[in-house]
Amino acid sequence: MTRIETRQSLIKVGTDVIGSHGFNPTGLNTVLKTAGVPKGSFYYYFASKEDFGLAIIDEFAIAYNEKIDSFLSDTKVSPLQRIRNYLQNGLETISVETISEGQCKRGCLIGTLGQELSSQNETFRVRLDQVFEGWKQQFGLCIQAAIDCGELSEDTDIEQLSEFLLSGWQGAILRAKMHSSISPLQAFIDTTFDRVLITR
Repeated sequence: MTRIETRQSLIKVGTDVIGSHGFNPTGLNTVLKTAGVPKGSFYYYFASKEDFGLAIIDEFAIAYNEKIDSFLSDTKVSPLQRIRNYLQNGLETISVETISEGQCKRGCLIGTLGQELSSQNETFRVRLDQVFEGWKQQFGLCIQAAIDCGELSEDTDIEQLSEFLLSGWQGAILRAKMHSSISPLQAFIDTTFDRVLITR
């Protein structure tokens, strides 16, 4: 493999291992062995474990931003249906993992790292918060579109509703992970569309 390919392989393996076990418990030797990269060569690709973690966050954020955008910018359906489709896709993705592995272990990588590292490392906290803010802005744009087309009232608080969707969904993912059940995700979706995102 080329240097770039090896680096990407380490990031991919690191994403999987850290997503399942957390950042602090993950040893670099485990990542290197799984990726088939010789021990001692890690620092040829990353300056430190922190640098490695930030690279994982950045790669995940780029890919996930594209995923969110594919749902929330889908003009073939109404803005509120876009939000429902995004949440439903998340539920189905976690449901498949729960069925295939017998438990929900991963949750959201950014949420998992946020819980573990935000109080320990300011660099991680700032970067993770930037990712969350980007997702919140994407929700906000979709909510604005719902207002513009008359699905939601003009006095809808976009900031508050965007924060609710982001924080509520992340909380539901955490609960699903704790209980190895998609019930918290379904409850969030049902409550959101039955009680919160009520069309005019």
